Amino acid sequence: MKRIFKLLEILIRSVVITFIILELIIISFGVNSKPKKSDAIIVLGCAVYGKYPSPFFRARLDEALRLYNKGYSRYIIVSGGKGPGENISEAEAGKEYLVARGVPTKFILVENKSFSTYENLLFSKQIMDSNSLKKAVIISNRFHLKRASIIARKVGIKASFSGVFVDKYVHEEIHGFLREVPALLYSYLTYLRY
Repeated sequence: MKRIFKLLEILIRSVVITFIILELIIISFGVNSKPKKSDAIIVLGCAVYGKYPSPFFRARLDEALRLYNKGYSRYIIVSGGKGPGENISEAEAGKEYLVARGVPTKFILVENKSFSTYENLLFSKQIMDSNSLKKAVIISNRFHLKRASIIARKVGIKASFSGVFVDKYVHEEIHGFLREVPALLYSYLTYLRY
């Protein structure tokens, strides 16, 4: 019986240590990521309320707009399909948001078929290839960037990253950082296999 409890204790300690290490990786990557001048800015999709970007999506789009206006890239790829309760695709909502803020339509590329981070980046890579774009700045919430970096590498995007943190929704952000741990572990196990 003692042996079973000892094994259980080792298992629990291993899980806790793994969780802490992964959480530190997520936080460190999100906080320390810096964008570099690139051929495109990729905005990873997020929820749309009817036809309007959610607060997290607006923050991502505002960051893309900031980088665009500072000359980090000429093109913005808005990414994301149409989910439940959304009247238009995330990409279309993102495009409308950016056009309303002065970005010319010809510099906005729309990827509106994806339903996951993997598809966001895979389909955005196809758009990059068809437009001869080689490097990208990928924008998402900070908690999401490490996993996005693993997937970007898997699909062949040479990328830098820029993360947002929405202070008004700090509880949702913290939840995102915690929820991202198993997703990151899954990404390591799935996308880094050779």
